[in-house]
Amino acid sequence: MKHAIIPSLSAASGSVPPLAADNPAQLYAQAAALTAMGAWSCDLATQALSWTEGVFHIFGASLHRQMDRRETLEFYTEESRALLEQLRSRAIAEGSGFSMEAQIVRADGQRRWMRINAAVRMEQGRASALYGMKQDVTEERLRWERLRELAENDALTGLANRARFQSDFLDRPTDDPALTGIGALVLFDMNGFKAVNDMWGHAAGDACLAGFARRLSITFPEARLIARIGGDEFAMILDRGSSSAALEMTVRHRINALVLPVVWQNQQLPLGASAGIAFPGPDGKVDPEALFHEADAALYAAKRHGGNRLCTAETVSR
Repeated sequence: MKHAIIPSLSAASGSVPPLAADNPAQLYAQAAALTAMGAWSCDLATQALSWTEGVFHIFGASLHRQMDRRETLEFYTEESRALLEQLRSRAIAEGSGFSMEAQIVRADGQRRWMRINAAVRMEQGRASALYGMKQDVTEERLRWERLRELAENDALTGLANRARFQSDFLDRPTDDPALTGIGALVLFDMNGFKAVNDMWGHAAGDACLAGFARRLSITFPEARLIARIGGDEFAMILDRGSSSAALEMTVRHRINALVLPVVWQNQQLPLGASAGIAFPGPDGKVDPEALFHEADAALYAAKRHGGNRLCTAETVSR
């Protein structure tokens, strides 16, 4: 079905005529242009779409282009399209409305975010049309993502911080689907970190922390999550891609790549690490708090033994 263009002022026209007190349509058009938004409707019997110019601008589509609803759906990313269809079907069935934020890939290839507000028009007890507003919220979304990144990531290392480790893992209930497939929790603690701070200063210590974090990310690119959870303590979650024995062997073989000296101001700073690893039970069910305590006990066993050592929770429990 073809779009019907509802007349409005183009944001790109470059000229804004004076507002007329008795012209609410013109007032709406100018206000909509300020906020990169537009109105839309969809006739449910014919699936014909009606857009104001603002909606065309959001999609990066030509005002003269003719598209049906099926073609319009191709602009949406797969996840946003699935959510839109789910909310739309429910709104039509219930005679209600919905709101969502959807990601689209415009005709020119740009990825944008838009907020959709929708309502259902009822006629003789049946839904006859959907209508509402669409607004480009890309910049708002980017600001929000930046704030979230600052809130969830450690400023020094760039890794996830303790708060994100808590929310993404430690605070989740055992039946949370997000825990499915976890194969191991590994805790690392840097050896001799206080001595580095005492001898070379905190800037040198920061260099060691940043260097160790970078090596963790490079050495374990498959990790589900790597976080700095304390001063010199790090946590890593590995997926169950292989057996517990194979995961242990992988960590044991790669730990040497983590503990090479860090070059700082033409000096080589010593860097060591102890590690403790714990695995879910045979049924694969994950109790985050219990797994953390097991890995923590294994870590401290490794520190007692000294050296760049990895201990397992099974070894500690025996």
